[in-house]
Amino acid sequence: MEKLVPLIPIRDGVIFPNTDSVLTFGRPKSLAALESSFKSERIVCFVLQRNSKLNDPTPSDLYAVGTLSRIERMTRTEGEIIAQVRGISRVKITSVVEESSYLMAKVVEIPDIVDNSPQIKALCNHLTNEFRRAMNLGKTVDFLVFMNIMSDNSPYEFADLIASVLDIKPSERQELLEINDVKKRLEKITELLAKELKVLELEKRIASKTQERFEKGAREAILRERLKTIEKELGDEDESGTQELLDKIKKAKMPPEIEEKARKEVKKLSQMAQFNPEAGYVRNYLEWLVALPWAIKSKNDVDIKNAEKILDEDHYGLKKAKERIVEYLAVHKLSGKMKGPILCFVGPPGVGKTSIGKSIARSLGRRFVRVSLGGIRDEAEIRGHRRTYVGALPGRIIQGIKDAGTRNPVFMLDEIDKVGTDFRGDPSSALLEALDPEQNNQFSDHYLEVAFDLSDVMFVTTANILDTIPPALRDRLEIISFAGYTQDEKFKIAREFLLKKQIENHGLTSEKIEITDNAIRFVIEHYTREAGVRSLERQIAAILRKVAKQIAEGKKQKIKVTEKEVVKYLGPIKISSTLVEKKDEIGMSTGLAWTEAGGDILFIEVALMPGKGQLILTGQLGDVMKESCQAAMSYIRARANQFGLIDKFYQKIDVHVHVPEGAVPKDGPSAGIAITSAIISALTKIPVNRKVGMTGEITLRGRVMEIGGLKEKVIAAHRAGLKTIIIPKENKKDLVELPKEVLKDLTFKFVSHMDEVIGIALKKSLRPRQSDSSAHQHAVLHA
Repeated sequence: MEKLVPLIPIRDGVIFPNTDSVLTFGRPKSLAALESSFKSERIVCFVLQRNSKLNDPTPSDLYAVGTLSRIERMTRTEGEIIAQVRGISRVKITSVVEESSYLMAKVVEIPDIVDNSPQIKALCNHLTNEFRRAMNLGKTVDFLVFMNIMSDNSPYEFADLIASVLDIKPSERQELLEINDVKKRLEKITELLAKELKVLELEKRIASKTQERFEKGAREAILRERLKTIEKELGDEDESGTQELLDKIKKAKMPPEIEEKARKEVKKLSQMAQFNPEAGYVRNYLEWLVALPWAIKSKNDVDIKNAEKILDEDHYGLKKAKERIVEYLAVHKLSGKMKGPILCFVGPPGVGKTSIGKSIARSLGRRFVRVSLGGIRDEAEIRGHRRTYVGALPGRIIQGIKDAGTRNPVFMLDEIDKVGTDFRGDPSSALLEALDPEQNNQFSDHYLEVAFDLSDVMFVTTANILDTIPPALRDRLEIISFAGYTQDEKFKIAREFLLKKQIENHGLTSEKIEITDNAIRFVIEHYTREAGVRSLERQIAAILRKVAKQIAEGKKQKIKVTEKEVVKYLGPIKISSTLVEKKDEIGMSTGLAWTEAGGDILFIEVALMPGKGQLILTGQLGDVMKESCQAAMSYIRARANQFGLIDKFYQKIDVHVHVPEGAVPKDGPSAGIAITSAIISALTKIPVNRKVGMTGEITLRGRVMEIGGLKEKVIAAHRAGLKTIIIPKENKKDLVELPKEVLKDLTFKFVSHMDEVIGIALKKSLRPRQSDSSAHQHAVLHA
């Protein structure tokens, strides 16, 4: 039977039948509904709204099941009504009518489905016991409500009473309200009460542990104070809590002034209360002081021949670096004392800069420490934080010395060219003191606040480029350049080092796998193009993974990898064996370039077209390279007669200079003679010899100037298949650094003027223009 009653939405609560509740109302519609109901039958329907944040919910914002309730008592205050209500029954809201000032709803009562089975009785008994246990664990419930629950109630009343005091979400309360089957309702309440019991047990356990800890700390503090009082009365004031630190200070053999400071800190610590926060900071500081190797050094009686043997075992080539280490050992052996050198290994990635640091330490019989400086932007990373900061620590250098356990390790500062700068300071400036042999015997870390002697430390730094290292820091470094490896060097490294390492890493043995020398050379030539050997190692690993799979599956017992097998394992070749052009081209020359990854070759392309004398430059050229193009054009215009060109030839044509691989930025003056040769070739229609590579800066007078990075450039030319290299005469001295196999395969032409370059690079010699031959002028212009 439907009833029409006032409808009052509730934000976040549910009224259960057979329970009493006190509610506060303040919304205008709720107040109007209460006033209207209280004047008549005092019957209203309370329903939970789906979103508690809505101030004026519509019928669609309300749940479909509510509670028919009676208003027992009402108290009016300023703008609010406090009402005591009692739930009567569950009702389903069939429709909602909006009156002028409040909502009215047609509702139908939902009867409870209940049977007096033994299972319901068992559920009621179990819930009663669990509820008592919850009360014992600290659940707070109003005394009258508790007595009500414990009194003799019917199953459906008991279920509603328990549901009203559960610590659950409004949505879960609504779910319980909508269950009219008493048995299912009791089962759901049992499940929710069990969850609440687990939370109560956990809270009690946490509170118990906290109390125990507090009592233990208080007891220890009282006993410690009593012990101090007893020691004072006996005249024996030995601070037993700091005795261990004093023993460590004695064993550390610190310099006298540092030991004195440490003892003062110990005395300060002994006078502090246990719960003083500063006590922890002082103790950490003292632990760092005593942990540093103030007097511990690795032995220096190293056999020089053995050191050379170790260096050769671990790395192939790298002559300069090895020579410098052996020199250091020799001087140290003769003098007995020598300040550690600050070496800086500069070269492309993958050439062995970082790994040789470990070999240096092994050859010297010292500990090895490596710190990566890439991306460091905070000066405190190098020199530590002040002790006043919470969580302060020493800098990376002092931390490394502590980890090494000796005061003379080999200390590698990796990627020194990638140190950043921001508002927190400049880490590279903080390195100045550590990397200066004249100052680092008194290195001061902000955290330690005492000087530590770094003069016995052998610092080794690595970098890919020198440009980003500040001049003041670069001045303190002894630069040793690592050039890219030749193909022969890569082959020897792969055969002697990489192959053995990767076979072991992949669980294989020489009995199961054999890679021929030709296969290794094939991988180097056709699958890698780099200065170092990282990519080569990855390609070898890729082959071995596929071999390991075949052996693990039992398909083969032993596999021999030949050139043909390489293509099967690694796919089609990625790089052709030679990079030079297949035929001589007009308006194209081959230049040599230096990059962070080693050397490379680049092609200079020139095209002529009708125009008004413009010089068009493309290929993402830098300012210096653009100026080289302009200088080349000015040089050609000034010597037009000697090149067989008519006067003012440039006024009716545009010259377009392009360097391929436009996405890669290019800059520098060393492509000057290559650009000039390509433009002259285009203007005279004489092709440039494709097997001639060239590098050198050009002046307006045609002089060829000295360039840098010759070793890397020549190695790249050798790798690309060039046969003749034109270089400035002033660079002849640099040929001593080139590998013998490269010198053997290449022909070098040393030039001091552009005229010499033209004679070597062009396939035909140039004929000067005859001033009285207008027909010849016309032919050259239109050629």
